[in-house]
Amino acid sequence: MLSKLFMFEKPLGMRDTLPELYETKTYLRTEIVNEMKRWGYQMVETPTVEYYDTIGAKSAILDQQLFKLMDKQGYSLVLRPDMTAPIARLVSSSLKQTAYPIRLGYHSNLFRAQQYDGGRPAEFEQVGAELIGDGSVSADAETIALLIESLKRTGLQQFKLAIGHVGFVDALLLEIVGNKERAEVLRRFLYEKNYVGFRSHVKGLQLSSIDKKRLFGLLKLRGGNELFEQALKLVESEQGKAALEELQELWTVLKEYGLDSFITMDLNLVLHMSYYTGTVFEVYSQELGVPLGSGGRYDELLQQFNRPAQAIGFGIRLDLLAEAVGQIAPTEYRTCVIFSRERRAEAIGQARQLREEGQIVVLQDLNGIANVDQMSEDYDDILYVIGKSKQGGQADE
Repeated sequence: MLSKLFMFEKPLGMRDTLPELYETKTYLRTEIVNEMKRWGYQMVETPTVEYYDTIGAKSAILDQQLFKLMDKQGYSLVLRPDMTAPIARLVSSSLKQTAYPIRLGYHSNLFRAQQYDGGRPAEFEQVGAELIGDGSVSADAETIALLIESLKRTGLQQFKLAIGHVGFVDALLLEIVGNKERAEVLRRFLYEKNYVGFRSHVKGLQLSSIDKKRLFGLLKLRGGNELFEQALKLVESEQGKAALEELQELWTVLKEYGLDSFITMDLNLVLHMSYYTGTVFEVYSQELGVPLGSGGRYDELLQQFNRPAQAIGFGIRLDLLAEAVGQIAPTEYRTCVIFSRERRAEAIGQARQLREEGQIVVLQDLNGIANVDQMSEDYDDILYVIGKSKQGGQADE
């Protein structure tokens, strides 16, 4: 028996979903999935539990955020912390005979343990898509365009998608600070969006004033097509210049989609997933202080599952999207048929007929209600089938 302390509590980070939010999430999920299907993406499901040595180790989620358990054979398992690694496993096993490119979609619950003071959910639903086996800029543009069109379809009005490139950031930082360890410190500031800390750290480095100015210039690279010229003045390596060329081509393709008004370039954008290798992006809504979706190119992950392929994908947090769009699930008209025992059969027949006509009907025994007046507050229409049966079986209104 549970102690009184935990009787009404949930594990840290777990949340109940009440009817209104449930209906809203169902509506949003359906709209996004239908949009992905229109673009030729096929839906898949993966297990909630995966092996730690495969999905847990390759998910790029911090080890302390994994929910771990053990099976009867003694193997370490994890609750699925993300979907990119499970889909990479799926493509390399169950779909290994399917030719590239492969377009897959999913909606799944993910699990990430949170700190006691984190305030974030440990279980959340994500809807997303993966385009595997196509390394072109057109594939990048398709993925981003699908994300934007999916969000538009849900009714989200005001949002922006920020696009960056891992290759550009890595190239510029390595050019200036000289090694990966020192560059990783600066990357961490960028990932946390701690630009004050970034500036303070740069000021303390043993660098020339020119190199410090280049690092400070990185923080200014947000905007439209015009910033590419500024970025080219900062980077010297071929890797960095190639990344900028990819982004310029991506911008052009997104204009051809007619979606450039939703786009902003953010060349200091860094995401937490270590497997990203190229284009990365985040979606922001003016209603939220955190991104409601993100994604990027991960060209090296599939080779860890022995089926190399270039790939790109995105994920949308359904709980955050529901918060951004507000309560949009249409209120459904509900009827309650209240009956007395002697007219129960008549009430059952009437409820059946109304349901066949497409109505939502609750069938309620009069003896099971403490307060009849309360029922009128919960339902749009009340039909009473009580008292002695009338000729023709009509309900007493």
